[in-house]
Amino acid sequence: MIDLLSITGGFTMKFKVQQDELIHALSLVTTSVERRGTLPILGNLMLKLDGDKLHVTGTDLEVETTASIRVEVIEVGSVTVPAKKLFDIVRALPSDNNITFSFANSDKAVVTSGRGRYTLQTLNAKDFPSIDDFKETHSFPVSTESFVRLLTATVFSMAVNDVRYFLNGVLLHIDGGVLRAVATDGHRLAYSASYAECESVGEVKLILPRKGVTELQKVLAVAGDSVTLSLSDNHLRVTGDNLTFTTKLVDGNYPDYNRVIPQNGDKEVVVNKSEIKSALSRAAILSNEKFRGVRLTIKDGYLELEANNPEQEEAKEVVDIVSQHGDTLEIGFNVNYLLDAINAIPHNEIKITFGDANTSALIESQEKSDSIYICMPMRL
Repeated sequence: MIDLLSITGGFTMKFKVQQDELIHALSLVTTSVERRGTLPILGNLMLKLDGDKLHVTGTDLEVETTASIRVEVIEVGSVTVPAKKLFDIVRALPSDNNITFSFANSDKAVVTSGRGRYTLQTLNAKDFPSIDDFKETHSFPVSTESFVRLLTATVFSMAVNDVRYFLNGVLLHIDGGVLRAVATDGHRLAYSASYAECESVGEVKLILPRKGVTELQKVLAVAGDSVTLSLSDNHLRVTGDNLTFTTKLVDGNYPDYNRVIPQNGDKEVVVNKSEIKSALSRAAILSNEKFRGVRLTIKDGYLELEANNPEQEEAKEVVDIVSQHGDTLEIGFNVNYLLDAINAIPHNEIKITFGDANTSALIESQEKSDSIYICMPMRL
């Protein structure tokens, strides 16, 4: 058991906890902590006792994560301690059950284990910032597996440091009992949808920031079978098993993604996923390192892939077509965008629909179309 004792301003806080349980909680919340050092207390974690639980909270004012674990409470209270230092100390301690921790002194936290003793500076828990103005407008449950799949199927298409700040995140579009996730960087778009118990919510669109998406994926990995999504005007809160995650929303208008989805493609090919993935990966080796272009040529019964670079090196690959419809076509794409889309599809056969050499391609599974991927062509 780990024994924690904290005395701040004359108030005593004390509890006992297993080392492995504490390190689990710390690992979940530490990545939410502010790392730029704009406010010293944002580099701390809040430790708060309530009933028989310890709530550990980290925040950078954009995202906030709270993990809760059962402890043996000796005296209730709250305190903030340096996040990275506490995490590193706990992680470095032996993993057997005889490890003991304690916090002591008026403004110091003392961590002890065996013959080791570590003293940490504390800051007043009352000064710890929290997203406490959350005013819920709607909430609904969603399968954790479904929510993870939505994010995994789209996050790679988020923009990175785009001046169109609303593209640096993922759109969640709730409407008609369907939860949709959309991400685009202006050159490609990823869309995925799943049914959810959200009919009463009506139509709502909200944009999750990049860090919010990244941290949310970590939380969902240990959140249990189902989570509750709670919405407010400025935040999304996700509650799971002994976990609460809150992120600010991006204030902006996401582009109408339905206008980007090609509707009248008259050329269609179905290919084996592993074959086209391997062929594209090999061709990419000799593509231009900056533009990453690859040329696709639809022939009768097969797909020809070509890539070259300024050193006049060239790669050619041929992939058999399982089935096809329409005329031949020659078109260029960023090979990385194609590979990202193909990797996101979990089924064995990939369907690619084309219009002409100047229109985007629609990539989806031949078996199930709850996720679609759009890649804009490029001139080669």
